[in-house]
Amino acid sequence: MGRVQRRDPDRRGLELTVAAPELEKPSQPISAVPVRHPGRWVAVVVLAVLAAMFVNTVLTNDGFRWDVVGRYLFSAPILNGLQNTLLLTVLSMAIGIVGGIGLAIMRLSPNPVLTSVAGLYIWVFRGTPLIAQLLFWNFLAALYPQLSLGVPFGPAFVVFDTNQLITQFAACLLGLGLNEAAYMAEIVRGGLLSVDEGQTEAAGALGMSRAQTLRRIVLPQAMRVIIPPTGNETISMLKSTSLVVVIGYFELLTSAQRIYSQNFQTIPLLIVVAIWYLALTSVLSVGQAFVERRYGRGATRMSTGGSRMFGMGAQR
Repeated sequence: MGRVQRRDPDRRGLELTVAAPELEKPSQPISAVPVRHPGRWVAVVVLAVLAAMFVNTVLTNDGFRWDVVGRYLFSAPILNGLQNTLLLTVLSMAIGIVGGIGLAIMRLSPNPVLTSVAGLYIWVFRGTPLIAQLLFWNFLAALYPQLSLGVPFGPAFVVFDTNQLITQFAACLLGLGLNEAAYMAEIVRGGLLSVDEGQTEAAGALGMSRAQTLRRIVLPQAMRVIIPPTGNETISMLKSTSLVVVIGYFELLTSAQRIYSQNFQTIPLLIVVAIWYLALTSVLSVGQAFVERRYGRGATRMSTGGSRMFGMGAQR
């Protein structure tokens, strides 16, 4: 900086030295250096090596027996078991959804008896293993050889043989559907409670009944909260149908077990089962994304369609 001298008008002979600003120099461009992330490259290299090792062992290990996998992937026994798996999934989820809605309404009812009954049901069916419930329904005849309809503590009008009434298929539906109803009840209850109470009060002020308010006002708004966990429960139900193997019902996994118990190709048949489960869960995940998008219209945050299948989401 340069310096200049000026004389103080009040004090004679006193000189002040002040700094004079230098002429501004033209600004030089800043060379930005990106932040280095060596850890990322190390992780990419490690993952690439592991992926290459996995692909190599899958292609070179003769134990996988891909020829056997291709032979049985679309075989008649496997497709029959797959059909029964899909049937169990659809019917069990229908029972679970209908029962869950009824139980959720009972839990939210001002009647303490209904609330207590629903709470007891949820406590029992959520607190015991699903496989134990399947076995219980399958062997119900040991406890009640006959089931009847008639006057309570009086004569019976119609008597049924329990073994004929509750077949293996019926036991599967009772075990899977009634267990799912307990979980769906909490999902639906959470969705109904997510709707602001002002909506119900406004509907009541318009003269709508409780049933009309629930059907036209509360439930449509609660669907945005109910749909995602319901989709997860559907995917879980698809895989839970494999538990019916304990009572011998013929589904996808049971079909594979019967085949590899004869030809001893255990790993290839299990790969066939895994491929079908992965394919079905992928289809259900895509369908869930579309349903969520439909009921999430107008929301400020929505997930992208295809990313949910791989456990990722994005905001827009």
